[in-house]
Amino acid sequence: MLASLAVGETQVTGLLEGEDVLRTVAAMRALGAEIIHEACGQWRVAGVGLGALRDPDDVLDMGNSGTAARLLCGILASHDLFAVLTGDASLRRRPMRRVIEPLTGTGARFSARAGDRLPLAIHGTAESLPLTYCLPVASAQVKSALLLAGLNSRGVTEIEEPQRTRDHTENMLRHFGASLRVEAHGGGRMIQLVGQPELTAADVIVPGDPSSAAFPVVAALSIPGSRLTIERVGVNPLRTGLFTTLREMGADLVMANVCEAGGELLADLIVTASDLHGVDVPAERAPSMIDEYPILAIACAVARGRSRLRGLGELRLKESDRLTAVANMLRANGVAVIIDEDDLVITGGVASLGGGVVTTHMDHRVAMSALVLGLAAHQPVTIDDSRFIDTSFPGFIELMNKIGGSIETWGGNT
Repeated sequence: MLASLAVGETQVTGLLEGEDVLRTVAAMRALGAEIIHEACGQWRVAGVGLGALRDPDDVLDMGNSGTAARLLCGILASHDLFAVLTGDASLRRRPMRRVIEPLTGTGARFSARAGDRLPLAIHGTAESLPLTYCLPVASAQVKSALLLAGLNSRGVTEIEEPQRTRDHTENMLRHFGASLRVEAHGGGRMIQLVGQPELTAADVIVPGDPSSAAFPVVAALSIPGSRLTIERVGVNPLRTGLFTTLREMGADLVMANVCEAGGELLADLIVTASDLHGVDVPAERAPSMIDEYPILAIACAVARGRSRLRGLGELRLKESDRLTAVANMLRANGVAVIIDEDDLVITGGVASLGGGVVTTHMDHRVAMSALVLGLAAHQPVTIDDSRFIDTSFPGFIELMNKIGGSIETWGGNT
């Protein structure tokens, strides 16, 4: 997105070519950017410059990507164009009010289905106003959407976040030349962005995704005799809540060869099978690991004792009601689990784990977590559909089998 808004040509290396990313590529092409796929993970983007996006000829279909849809709302709101966003059945059920409401302050107009759901028509504004907004909940998606809107607004956009959330957008904005100030503010941060900068093309080396790495990490920790090294994974401190939690559970997980690229920390993860025990995860850790709770639940299921994962209300608004879906996944495979308001309480160390069929609700993280459970369980675990795993992790099944897993696909089941 930022390369498309910059002046010049950006080389992107190490790009995860999942369905979410490819939908974003298609959307930015439709808005006027020239984006060329040169080799596996290697792309070239010729940006049109800030403010120069054009009306797309057709509806922009974001597939299953809530992140892409919400961030794109910010960009579109501050450009003088008309666009319609839609997505798959899962994304069309997800509410967009949390970005629509603040973005109307730019002067943009939005028309959505009942409940502020996709399809969503956006009438961007030619004179976008800067926003001053305090996030009601910790959300990197909302924060990023507002900052992207502020790029093409006259004046200074100010965003206050009550809790620190992942800051990839802030790092990338600096990388492309935006003027950004971030200061501590209470328990959170105040972010100020100067609008209408001259964004300049800047090559990007994409770190390995810690959310994707989480699945083989937990598999290796859970299966006796395993040892695994995953190279050049992003270890931004605002994304490593899962790794912190796993260490608290007794995980032998080492970060080696730490370095920096494009404002992001990278490291090799060295993981050795470990005897895990239960853990109490504080609610304030959620922003640093919100996507990793399904796979953390698998670690808790194989661990000795009881675990409580606190403050997971945000999971009800993901690709599925992820909190309920994770609880049902565990119950179907013999794990004692309860939902206590917004907490998930799991009693691990089941004598006969597995044997169940998991309904994934078109949620790729639930699907991958269930398959990791199957690798660690005493009996096979079956999921109802694996096709949408490619939305975030193309080649997941092949990769897991390559490093020692045993996952089979037949018909629509895995």
